[in-house]
Amino acid sequence: MTIKTEIDSNPEPPDHQCEAVDPQIVVSIVIPFFNESQTLENLVNRVIDNPFSKEIVLVDDGSTDDSLAIAQRLVAQHSTCADGFSNRLLVKEHEKNIGKGAALKTGLLSISGELVVLQDADLEYHPEEILQLIQPILDGNSDVVYGSRFIHKASSKSRKHSSGYRSNYIANQVITRFSNLLTGLNLTDIETGYKAFTREVAQNLAPTLVSRSFAVEPEITARIAKQKVRVVEVPISYSSRTYQEGKKIGWWDGIKALLAILRFAVSA
Repeated sequence: MTIKTEIDSNPEPPDHQCEAVDPQIVVSIVIPFFNESQTLENLVNRVIDNPFSKEIVLVDDGSTDDSLAIAQRLVAQHSTCADGFSNRLLVKEHEKNIGKGAALKTGLLSISGELVVLQDADLEYHPEEILQLIQPILDGNSDVVYGSRFIHKASSKSRKHSSGYRSNYIANQVITRFSNLLTGLNLTDIETGYKAFTREVAQNLAPTLVSRSFAVEPEITARIAKQKVRVVEVPISYSSRTYQEGKKIGWWDGIKALLAILRFAVSA
């Protein structure tokens, strides 16, 4: 695995330049991406609009389109202070495509915030809901939060789902129930791309991750279960996209997920 180190054109600004509403609470948002030039800028702008201080860690997993250039430009534009909140952006770069799991690990090893959020770059998940995702941690009621697409789904702001959504939903339920059986958790959506952790949980998790592919999702769940921390779910909105629009996960990833559940339930 070849990883180029970060492009961080804006180190933390001096105190006189920026005062966050609560300097004790900085949210690190890890955004892995591969060829997401159509959505990346919109996504980052919407993440920045959230009313809290943030560290945005953009991890380019060997993109062959303009995604990396967009990320570098966003670092230069937005690593500033706005409306009293600090915004620090940095980019980590993989020289070649390794996989979502590897990109998440690179990002998690780079965080410094008090809270950590995993955010996909494809806009299937709504950045405006980050605050409700982290609220149970802010309230002191949880150490880990999963954003579930299947709680109160009828009230979701999701658009009309793609034709493959139903088959993906069924596969997700099989994977989630199998994971629950082996981990002892009682979740509705382990494959969600929206997860939040305390910094302590994230720092314990990051060095242990070995899955390079989408199998990282069940691996994360298995390792979280072994940490014996408080896990809750909150409802989130979800806008599924089609394979023509760039969706990357496929049926083979479902098989990998089931194998990963077996592997990490025993060895995590």
